[in-house]
Amino acid sequence: MLRIAVFVSGGGSNLQNIIDNIESGDLKDTEIARVIASKNGIGAERRAVKHKIPFFVFNNADSINSGILLDLLARDKVDMIVLAGYLQKISPELIRAFPDKIINIHPALLPKHGGIGMYGLKPHEAVLAAGEKITGATVHTVNEEYDKGKILLQRKVKVLPGDTAKSLQARVMLEAEKIILPQVIQKFALAKKAGTAPFASGSKN
Repeated sequence: MLRIAVFVSGGGSNLQNIIDNIESGDLKDTEIARVIASKNGIGAERRAVKHKIPFFVFNNADSINSGILLDLLARDKVDMIVLAGYLQKISPELIRAFPDKIINIHPALLPKHGGIGMYGLKPHEAVLAAGEKITGATVHTVNEEYDKGKILLQRKVKVLPGDTAKSLQARVMLEAEKIILPQVIQKFALAKKAGTAPFASGSKN
């Protein structure tokens, strides 16, 4: 069984997608060991409570530097970390503790439209400003640079005439993010079960 910690900062739509895929049986051999949030009172907290998933909040680097978070993840026997709308920078200590086992979902086709500050509507605004005809989402590993990790999986979405940043955001979520994030987690779960590496190289679809 692959035990994951899901890190969140907002409403938790990608968290809910993971929960739904686990509960439906589409995402096999996977369980959410804990939800980690950057603040209290967010929608993701309510989702975690509803589904009886352990929930922990830290909102500054002290929790990481003191080892509180690492100790908690070790006690929870966490195998990998999924960043699902998490807006704080991941510490070098955490990256070293989970080498190539921290993944992030980004709402654009990296390496385009990524980096510091590219979250929420901003990637979609950048796509429209650049006149792109195709956008999408990317799941990648996390290193010490924003959105610079290894690309694991991408899915393309057409930019339609008349699209706004909000309409594009909604469609990228529905047609790309909700599909590829569970697919990548499933690959890690199957790899753990088989004792193999989950990704030999990145892929696109």
